[in-house]
Amino acid sequence: MYRRCGFRHERKLRALGISTIAGIDEAGRGALAGPVVAAAVILPEKFRHKKLNDSKQLLPEKREEIYHDLIANNAIVWGIGIVDSVEIDTINILRASHKAMRIAVAALAIQPEHVLIDGLPVFPFPLPQTAIIDGDCYSLTIAAASVIAKVTRDAIMRDFCARFPEYCFSQHKGYGTELHLIKLHEHGPCPIHRRSFEPVAQPLFDFAAPPSAAWHARGEPGVPVREEERLQNSLS
Repeated sequence: MYRRCGFRHERKLRALGISTIAGIDEAGRGALAGPVVAAAVILPEKFRHKKLNDSKQLLPEKREEIYHDLIANNAIVWGIGIVDSVEIDTINILRASHKAMRIAVAALAIQPEHVLIDGLPVFPFPLPQTAIIDGDCYSLTIAAASVIAKVTRDAIMRDFCARFPEYCFSQHKGYGTELHLIKLHEHGPCPIHRRSFEPVAQPLFDFAAPPSAAWHARGEPGVPVREEERLQNSLS
């Protein structure tokens, strides 16, 4: 069902005297390869954009157009957080997604008083938060973060496609499409595949760990993960 984004959550916060509000969303959580990318965005109170909506509901060309509109607007403050595939395998995708969100907020030139997060609450987090299921469908601030995160990650995956052309990353962006699974079966995993994810983590694949210096993201060190937590990386 189509749902129009708005500022209802932002208005409720402003009614409480909270004026600086960031929306946060991530892209790439369910992919089999590549990083998870989060974006944090602060929109001006009078912001309007007729075409902005949840990035998943937008055609790629329209998403790119909106992305350029957003980053060209000097009144919009935004930041990006990226956690690579090696760290995803080390700390699991849930922790990696949360870390990317914290990095994105830290990258903002202005620190918000409150954040609106797509999905479930994030702990630990340095700021007061409101978690909204399907928030990118209801909050324009989160929708803006969704677009910036998605377009940023798509560009990263196109760059990886130039390095590993046999996997066609520019077409599926690392997600588990039929084409990607065929290429994975033909060639085995490459250095950006997430080793802890199914179907990458198959006994028939014989791969060596990639050089950590080339792939580790900056930030807090990896945390050892219990086996049951690693199962969170499996796609259902």
